Amino acid sequence: MKTKLTELLNIQYPIIQAPMFLVSNVAMVTEAMNAGIAGCIPALNYRTLEELKNAIRQLKQNKVEGGSFGFNLIVNKSNVKYLGQLEVLCEEGCDFIITSLGSPEETIRQAHKAGIKVFCDVTDLKFAKKVEGLGADAIIAVNNEAGGHRGNLSPEELIKELTDNCDIPVISAGGVGCKADIDKMLGYGAEGVSVGSPFIASIEANVTDEYKQACVDYGAEDIIMTERISGTPCTVINTPYVQKIGTKATWIENLLNKNRKLKKWVKMIRFSIGMKATEKAAKKATYKTVWVAGPSIEHTNAILPTKQIIERLIRD
Repeated sequence: MKTKLTELLNIQYPIIQAPMFLVSNVAMVTEAMNAGIAGCIPALNYRTLEELKNAIRQLKQNKVEGGSFGFNLIVNKSNVKYLGQLEVLCEEGCDFIITSLGSPEETIRQAHKAGIKVFCDVTDLKFAKKVEGLGADAIIAVNNEAGGHRGNLSPEELIKELTDNCDIPVISAGGVGCKADIDKMLGYGAEGVSVGSPFIASIEANVTDEYKQACVDYGAEDIIMTERISGTPCTVINTPYVQKIGTKATWIENLLNKNRKLKKWVKMIRFSIGMKATEKAAKKATYKTVWVAGPSIEHTNAILPTKQIIERLIRD
């Protein structure tokens, strides 16, 4: 399973354990590295820069040959911690950064100075060409089977469009729950895959057993889109609570979103409210179950150690 991604990150298998808000942690990524893949954590999983520094130092101590670790940065204005997080990552060091939701220009410039590779989330060719022009080392192609904020194109459509028109490696994100899915993405032309949702139901994930068990009990047909978390369509498990509150923005949000001056603030407020609700559901037992996941939970049949989940991904 040698590809351009394994060469870029010096890993054994072309798999990135995707960064997941609230879910990803040092224990999961350590197990990922021990199994010969790359692991990634959202910088926003740490409330302070000191906590982020400590996580990086732990991962550097835990790193083994054939494994790799990185962090995800939200690079738009909604993340007021962005520049501080970027500075810490560059000072402390990591193998790669994945950028999301904004221009990666400053991240690429600073990270490359520090010898850190930068991969950029994209959902279409236009943005892929833009980040390639800025010097990105690879593209994370977020398709319509991804969990959380997903793209609009199928894995095959998106991978082929990007590989036909871009010169840097394409890493497919979405729709991978077993080895057959990885083989399919590589067959379309991807140099690797980013896998998230199957790891929610891992022993190491720092979320409630109820959230993990939901990924076992529900399947692909139970994943729906909602606007009630961040104001942007996001995939969640269709629990009774989600059915009760509905999946569309409220009438007043729709009205305010039409006002240019107020639109940004409405989205920020909705994002804040949604993230707090998601955190409560992930961290404590509550009837307000808003659990983010993608359709690849279809292959999740038990709560398992991260090591065993990776085994499923690299072997039939």
